[in-house]
Amino acid sequence: MEKQRFDGLGLSQEILKAVAKLGYEEATPIQSAAIPVLLEGCDLVGQSQTGSGKTAAFSIPAIEKVDPDLKAVQVLVLCPTRELAEQVCSEIHQLTAFKRGISAVPIYGGASYDRQLFELRKGTQIVIGTPGRLMDHLERGTLKLDQLKVVILDEADRMLDMGFRDDIAKILESAPEDRQTVFFSATLSREIRDLINRHSRDPRTVAIERKDVAAPAIDQWFYEVPPRFKTQALIRLVDFHGFHLGIIFCNTQRMVDELADALLAQGFSADRLHGGISQAQRTRVMNKFRNSEFEFLVATDVAARGIDVDHLEVVINYDLPPDPEDYVHRIGRTGRAGRKGMAATLTSGRDLFKIQYLEKFTRSQIRRGIIPSPEEIEGRKSEQLLGKVRGILETGSFTSQESLVACLLEEGFQSTEICSALLAMLLGQTGSTVATAAPESPKSPVRENHGPATEEELGEFGGRHAPRRPVRDEKPAFAKKKGFKPGPQKPQGKSFEKPFEKPFKKSFKKPFRKG
Repeated sequence: MEKQRFDGLGLSQEILKAVAKLGYEEATPIQSAAIPVLLEGCDLVGQSQTGSGKTAAFSIPAIEKVDPDLKAVQVLVLCPTRELAEQVCSEIHQLTAFKRGISAVPIYGGASYDRQLFELRKGTQIVIGTPGRLMDHLERGTLKLDQLKVVILDEADRMLDMGFRDDIAKILESAPEDRQTVFFSATLSREIRDLINRHSRDPRTVAIERKDVAAPAIDQWFYEVPPRFKTQALIRLVDFHGFHLGIIFCNTQRMVDELADALLAQGFSADRLHGGISQAQRTRVMNKFRNSEFEFLVATDVAARGIDVDHLEVVINYDLPPDPEDYVHRIGRTGRAGRKGMAATLTSGRDLFKIQYLEKFTRSQIRRGIIPSPEEIEGRKSEQLLGKVRGILETGSFTSQESLVACLLEEGFQSTEICSALLAMLLGQTGSTVATAAPESPKSPVRENHGPATEEELGEFGGRHAPRRPVRDEKPAFAKKKGFKPGPQKPQGKSFEKPFEKPFKKSFKKPFRKG
């Protein structure tokens, strides 16, 4: 199933405006296949994996069917866990931002009945809940389904595994017979098929098939980073590895703009590419990037199609793509023609579960790394600088400056002090003493265990009095003949000086579950 643009799916202007505000440029395969069928009013059985965009696939058509003037439950979404219910409700709130008079509420166990009763009595039109708590409200008479138009079972296979079969059956039996029934499941077991046959009418099946795709032979890493520290973590990785040319992928236009502005404010030369800018500007940006006139291109998948740039050193997934095939296409832009390449992914929370699926999908290993500390970054810079100085001394390819050195010696400065001051200038550490020996630094930091990085390992992302990162004045060898022009250093931008407040959460231990 080919992807389509949202404006070609027959959606209302309010929904298109909400989608545009979220920054999404085109529908995922499951959205392209399911939305037209659901808008027709047909029952549907959808098969798709986690992260495929199925929440929007069923939420958008359901929202379109809601009558804002009718203060009664018209859409019911069943979810296996409270976390998923909250996530679905949050996305529905974003999609109804321009639909006046439509409200949605999550209903799940462990939360106060009072708040839920208040929302139900007020006349909410969309209810997202877990089967157990929904049954409680049905038995109490506080949840009425006589005006229900659409009932959706999200991750139906997981709900059956958790023992909700009887509750689901009772809820479906309590709903009007002429409602629209939607099942989404990663697998279609015999129990699920029996449920479908008993509670739906001539459903259409939409299955997004996944074909294994081999990832290119490049180094793949993922780093567990809290969302609020992603930008700081990205900067540390770039400084540690010394990247000069790379693409950073984000999932939305808004995130592209925010990240590009943040990188410019931190002294990087960067530009952006997404569907919200004109074609003429996109052409200019691409031509500059091909000529290595700036270091980092921040882009969405749609805008970055067809990018073919030699000597690309790194691809960074600031956001994990919703489609695993997009991941393969992203990382395949580096390491071409036998060159060395690296792909780095910043992830946290639920996205951690996608890593195992990506490994299986790409038949490759994605290793866990740790964000280098400021000390490791300084050690790496010192090591690189000493290597350059050592090479110049060994080859003798420098002009003698004995008169200047003699002048400083006559003024009473020691030779070690003069060398330390010069090296400190080169490292941007004027006023500090440079170590004579740099600590050995690994090519890419690796965690032996599978727990998240500790606060001590990560340190602070910039001190309270840390200077802003200067514009880099060094260009890679391949860019020297192509007019490499670092971008201007802009004073505006967000501050990234807040240290970690607490260690990361524990890493996932459960096996990856599809759906």
